[in-house]
Amino acid sequence: MENDSSHQTAAPDLDYLSLPLEVRVHGRGGQGGVTCAKLIASLYTQMGLHVQTFGDYGSERSGAPIQAFTRVDRVAIANRNKVYQPDHLIVLDEALMGPQVLSGTAPGALLLLNSRSNPESYAGLYAEYQFGVVDATAIAREHGIGSNSVVIINTTILGAYARLLGLPLSALEMAYVSLGLGGDLAAAEEAYERVQMQARAEADANPAALAPITLPAAFPPVMPTTEHCADSPAALKTGAWSTQAPRYREQSAPCNFACPAGNDVRGFIQALKNDGAEAAAAVLLRTQPLPSVCGRVCPAPCMQACNREAFDGAVNIRSLERWIADHSALELVQQTATQRLRFAVVGGGPAGLSTAYQLTLRGHAVTIYEAGPALGGVLRNGIPAFRLPQEVLQRDLERILRLGVEARFNIRLDKAGLLRLQSEHDALIVCTGFGPPLGLAVDGAGLAGVEQGLDFLDRAKRNKVELQGHVVIVGGGNTAIDCARTALRCGAASVKLVYRRGREEMPAIAEEVESAELEGVRLLLHRQPVAFTGNGAVSALLVAEVEPGSPDESGRRRPVVTQRTASLACDKVLLALGQSSAMDFLPDTWQVREGRAWQGDQALNVWFAGDCASGEGTVTHAIGNGRRMALAALARLTDTPGEALREAESPVAAGQIRFSHFEVAPPHRDKELPPSARRGSFAESSLGLAGPEEADRCFSCGQCTECDTCLIYCPDGVISRSADGYRIDADYCKGCGMCVAECPRSAMEMYEKNRQEVSSCR
Repeated sequence: MENDSSHQTAAPDLDYLSLPLEVRVHGRGGQGGVTCAKLIASLYTQMGLHVQTFGDYGSERSGAPIQAFTRVDRVAIANRNKVYQPDHLIVLDEALMGPQVLSGTAPGALLLLNSRSNPESYAGLYAEYQFGVVDATAIAREHGIGSNSVVIINTTILGAYARLLGLPLSALEMAYVSLGLGGDLAAAEEAYERVQMQARAEADANPAALAPITLPAAFPPVMPTTEHCADSPAALKTGAWSTQAPRYREQSAPCNFACPAGNDVRGFIQALKNDGAEAAAAVLLRTQPLPSVCGRVCPAPCMQACNREAFDGAVNIRSLERWIADHSALELVQQTATQRLRFAVVGGGPAGLSTAYQLTLRGHAVTIYEAGPALGGVLRNGIPAFRLPQEVLQRDLERILRLGVEARFNIRLDKAGLLRLQSEHDALIVCTGFGPPLGLAVDGAGLAGVEQGLDFLDRAKRNKVELQGHVVIVGGGNTAIDCARTALRCGAASVKLVYRRGREEMPAIAEEVESAELEGVRLLLHRQPVAFTGNGAVSALLVAEVEPGSPDESGRRRPVVTQRTASLACDKVLLALGQSSAMDFLPDTWQVREGRAWQGDQALNVWFAGDCASGEGTVTHAIGNGRRMALAALARLTDTPGEALREAESPVAAGQIRFSHFEVAPPHRDKELPPSARRGSFAESSLGLAGPEEADRCFSCGQCTECDTCLIYCPDGVISRSADGYRIDADYCKGCGMCVAECPRSAMEMYEKNRQEVSSCR
């Protein structure tokens, strides 16, 4: 920064300043030493003087020693060197004091030190200087300038400097306002009052400390640097100074890492943000055959992992997936396989559909054998229409069939049938889901009115079901919540849900639980059914209070049933306790090991996918498991390494995101039908997002978005834009790490340079 005053009015009489004047500031990165030098220059500019100020960026990292320089004169300043013999020395950190800081400072120079000690504590140390002390750190901290860990003291200590020069407070105010630092003026004024000068016998012979200065009425503007200087390429390749250097890298995003389906969540959101729904669908459909479905019923672990949750709320990823599916007609084209294989997939639920989709997409022939009259499995029979409308499911199914998947219905395979399919195809993938639902082995379980929740949901999907009176649901998962909300729509006067653990331990989707309560479902937590009572038909449910015991293998505390009981009057009980994992339909000679069938020591070309193999229990997990097993089978049959399924590295954590670079923007919420409009109606209750604007909230964790932050913060200007992002000039990069530290989304890292890299910079 320079000021050319060749056209300015004459400066006031400042003979006691002994111009030209040179000022040197010593501090640490983060304390504001360079800005301090600029403020000093601004003060002198108001006196109509020429100034020059610049920083010495040898080490830019926070806490590293830095220097800054200011020159003042009545005539234009041509000297471009650093300040080696300062007339005024300002030290922002007492720990820096030593021979190197004092180097070149002649006796009689002004020395201002930021310290908690008073001048008497330094008796005999700096007697040859005009020595002043102020506790600028304490003052700045009291005024909240900076943070608890890094207090910025530049604007505070300038008040003490002005007092030692004899400048009025009005000069400070003008300088601070001109630089937009008016909020720090109060701290500077306090430092102005609290600075202390070391007593010296010859103080009267040095009037520079307290002589008043009269300011001119008006000052001409400072000319821009481009008007009177020219830049020339640096001859010294400073890249040879460093042993480390920055580089761009792509890290795993937590949403991607958490997605059971293996979706590129970050990728499809960024595609939606930058290029629209069709581009986003092109990314999503690589891994997700059922985006319309999962955009409605997925438990969204990606949202629980979202780093934005720690800032202002997780990105509404599930609803963005729904929005893409609802606003795109894109369909991927089947690839051509070098060796076209024939696969049989047993089961047309989420896992079977995902398996068939991935294999067909890669050019292979796939036939699904479904025991029921249509595809979908639990999606068709177990999820109510107010969560998943029939036409929405059908849209996703038709896309899969148009890709080339063949489906055969009403085929329930026995052991002989599986052996036949195995012999007729290159491979068989079994995706039959869970087995029969679990019951309660308690008195009265056989009474009329006690029904499995899945059977009830299936009946309600196929035909109109009417309920009356009081209904009790037993369970805490998504099926239990679906039963409770469906029972209300079927006419139940009241619905209670009995669960043996607490609210936070319910496996159901949190938003679905909230919707159930909003619609009138009452939760009875820490309760365990111990008997059904009634004369031929259930009329009451006996429940016992449950206390949390020691943790089980999953980490949850075991429910301990007490002797304290109560009776709940009811007209209907729906059981939603989960399902078994029966595999008794397999040939007797088959054993299942690690997701594959074996016959003795021979591995068969038979794989298992979805809930029958993993038991994870969600649509999204079934889709992901089906995809992984399809690719594993394909790799084995074609003797290829297979495709990478998930990044192995740990995802970017919230602590690695620079929240300060982002504005607070709460999530866009789904539009919802009012509760009054839901009772008695199976119309979809959640209407989704109004638009795709929620995509703008994605941090894009671990992936460069070309935001220019690195370019802006590079103190040496060695980062430039290139065709594929940015280029770092290794010849001049000193490895300060400022770009890495400031990257908002942790898309850069420092690495250790080898000798060859260092030598190439010389």
